[in-house]
Amino acid sequence: MPRTPSAIVSAVLVALMVVLALIGPPLWGEAAERIDAAAIMQGSSPGHLLGTDNLGRDLLARVLVAGRYSLLLALAATAVGAGIGIVLGALPSVLPRRGARLVTGLVNALVAFPGLLLAMFTAVVTGMGARGAVLGIGVAIAPGFARLTQTLAASVAGADYVKAARMLGVSRPRILSRHVLPNIAEPLILHLTQALGGALLGLAGMSFLGLGVQPPDYDWGRLLFDGFARIYLTPEVAIGPALAVALAGIGFNLLGDTLARRAARTAAPGAPVAPPPAAEASEPVEGAVLEVRDLTVAFPGGVTPVRGVSLTVRPGEIVGLVGESGSGKSLTAAAIGGLVPYPGTVGYAGLRLGGRDIAEMSRKEVGTGLAMVFQDPMASLNPALRVGGQLAEVARVHQGAGRKEARRRAVDRLGHVHLPEPEKQAGRHPHELSGGMRQRAVIAMGLMGTPQLIVADEPTTALDVTVQRQILRLLREVVDDSGAAALFISHDIAVVSELCDRVVVMYAGRVVEELPVERLADGAVHPYTRALVASLPDMETDRSLPLASIPGTQPAPADVGPGCAFAPRCALATAGCAQERPPLTPYGKAHEVACWEAP
Repeated sequence: MPRTPSAIVSAVLVALMVVLALIGPPLWGEAAERIDAAAIMQGSSPGHLLGTDNLGRDLLARVLVAGRYSLLLALAATAVGAGIGIVLGALPSVLPRRGARLVTGLVNALVAFPGLLLAMFTAVVTGMGARGAVLGIGVAIAPGFARLTQTLAASVAGADYVKAARMLGVSRPRILSRHVLPNIAEPLILHLTQALGGALLGLAGMSFLGLGVQPPDYDWGRLLFDGFARIYLTPEVAIGPALAVALAGIGFNLLGDTLARRAARTAAPGAPVAPPPAAEASEPVEGAVLEVRDLTVAFPGGVTPVRGVSLTVRPGEIVGLVGESGSGKSLTAAAIGGLVPYPGTVGYAGLRLGGRDIAEMSRKEVGTGLAMVFQDPMASLNPALRVGGQLAEVARVHQGAGRKEARRRAVDRLGHVHLPEPEKQAGRHPHELSGGMRQRAVIAMGLMGTPQLIVADEPTTALDVTVQRQILRLLREVVDDSGAAALFISHDIAVVSELCDRVVVMYAGRVVEELPVERLADGAVHPYTRALVASLPDMETDRSLPLASIPGTQPAPADVGPGCAFAPRCALATAGCAQERPPLTPYGKAHEVACWEAP
């Protein structure tokens, strides 16, 4: 937790309330129940600092004892509200359209209804007392949970993994419990802390109004209700419970606000987390445009799809990052560009662009020094805006160019990537361009600045063979002309062998081999790299035989064991391969491999 004044105050107040709830009844319970006929309705005195009630019982002791009951009731009300609200808010993401609209309308109606009136109505219907007050406050705070859950779930419901689960016939309850709720748990937990403070204040208000805790039981609100009639004669009798309610409410609300701010700073998309304790900062590699050391990307639940990736890219060099789908290539690129989606976190021992730590660079510096080219250009281009205007926006935001200068540079960049009639294409919308033209426009967008590094994440996958070759030729031309470095991500090892200077092979989130591209066909050592090369057909492949393939499947990120992840699919694997992960070790000049059985 950050050491800000609000964080320290909230931690102290919440800790005091918790300690009070634990030790209050054992220490002061007897004094709180002791009746003294000689001290009835007294004000403050040396023996009774906050005075006594109508039976002569010490009010300070009763305030200290009431802390446990007040907090327990608040916890119960928060649990009721969270349970109702989370279920209501998550249902629209898995229900059919008509059912989703019905639930959404109900949530909207509850949010619009005043919370206090909703709590009072529920308490009256269910019966006055602690149970009715807990249900009333729980129902009153449920709409807030429902609206937050609905908003968060909507952002997750469209994810590919949720769509895949639906296509596979996974039941709606399982989709909700396994795919939706775990990915929105963190902000809900933060809201839970703030809701606890609100529930405590609400319950005190219900008891003060006579709708909550009834004698002989008592909480802070009930003590405030009993002392309110004497507030003009002996105001100290109301100070104790009022101060306890205020401090507890402030403490929990400040704690929730502090945790929310901390989560926003550390888990926001694109915000790298400080290096993990085990990773020591490394010295910069001289002359490297991109330097990555021990890069890790993790998600809640112990899922780590990228594990300790290290690579270096130098000026004028194109490094290929290859591997099967799910090996962590695209997440590595997203981590480099600060685009890891929430709630993912990024850790590293070194992540430098042009010798500078990316975390210390402003967004403007990163935006001009790093260009990203994605697989689907329509994901990078706004369909409602003209292509030229989108490219010009880069120059206006990052370089401070005027409207005319930015437009001129956009047309120039479109011409630089060999887009025919660049002035005409700049005035068109993305849907009016072909797939290859859109991809060229995205590359031109990256060149609007003076990028030191171009990260191309499978930029030719959706294109036909002829256009693929043109885009590859263009990337090589751009790198040669500008002197920039490029990281080319692909699962097509033939494309990588044609375009790149070096190849980094990833499997199950780790680098298993790095070697010069000229050694890829004949000099690869790792069984996985050799299997990838062998699975590539050529003109001499015997068409009467089945195509070569790698048996088995890549393990899910959560299922990677302590040993070599490729061992279950490897013909050379021994018992030791499954027990200990092989480190990446040098194997000749500019060649590294992670394999216990490497010759």
